[in-house]
Formats: sequence, C-alpha cells, structure tokens
Amino acid sequence: MNDESNKIEIEAVDAVDTPPRARVTPEFERKRDYLSGFLAETKPEAGAGGPGGALQEAVVEALKSIYDPEIPVDIYELGLIYDVAATDDGDVVVTMTLTTPNCPVAEEMPSEVEMRVLSVPGVRDAEVKLVWDPPWDPSKMSDEARLELGML
Repeated sequence: MNDESNKIEIEAVDAVDTPPRARVTPEFERKRDYLSGFLAETKPEAGAGGPGGALQEAVVEALKSIYDPEIPVDIYELGLIYDVAATDDGDVVVTMTLTTPNCPVAEEMPSEVEMRVLSVPGVRDAEVKLVWDPPWDPSKMSDEARLELGML
C-alpha cells in the first residue's frame, strides 16, 4: 500500500463566511396549509357488517345483556368475549372463553351466547367458538367490571 494515498491533510482557518439565507421569491407559490387535503378527507362510512359496523355494535350490545351467574357483571365487561366478527352478509362469529374450564355454566353459556346473537336483527347465522388459549385472567376485565366488583 502506498502511504501517501492514505494520508489526511488538515488545513487550519481563522473564519468561515456565513452562507447566504434562503429567500422565497414572489414567483414561488407557497401552500399555506400543506395538510388541508389530509384534514378535509372524511372517514369512509362503515358498512352494516365488518369491524365497527352497526351489526357488530348491535351484537356487542346483546352480549352485554348476558350476565355471569356467579358474578354480577356481564360477560363482555368481564372479558370473556375475545372477538366479535360480523360480515356484510350477516354472519357473526363470536370467540369467547370462560373463567375456568370447570365453570358450572360451561355447557349452557355458549348456547346462550349463540341464541342472543341470533336474536339481533340482521344476523343470518351465528357461530360461537369457545377457546381456552389465551386463558382468562382478571386483567381482561374492563375498569367498569373491576369497579363493580370492588377491585379498583
């Protein structure tokens, strides 16, 4: 290797001229609000089915009317409902769990949930999936349920 090509030269200076400031000339048109198009955009209307739709909201309200027989809190606030999926065709799939696999209402609760969901206007078919993973624990409860049970 050549030692001359790897050498760095340093030059000492006393002062550096300040660079000229950028100027906006009159022929340059500046947008006053670059977010105007973004802020004016409206959120698309949610359909009857699908996430955030009217059907899903109606199903959630129906689920809030089902109370755990041992605890004076509805199953939705208790955190037993993991997911409510509704399609535009009116098919609803509810994924839920129970507090324990040995719950005394393990046989009746899923069928009651299915019947309540089927009673919602606009629901064509309902399916309840009972899952044990992830297991339920008190951290899944809403603040309202914790307040009702005196856990806050």
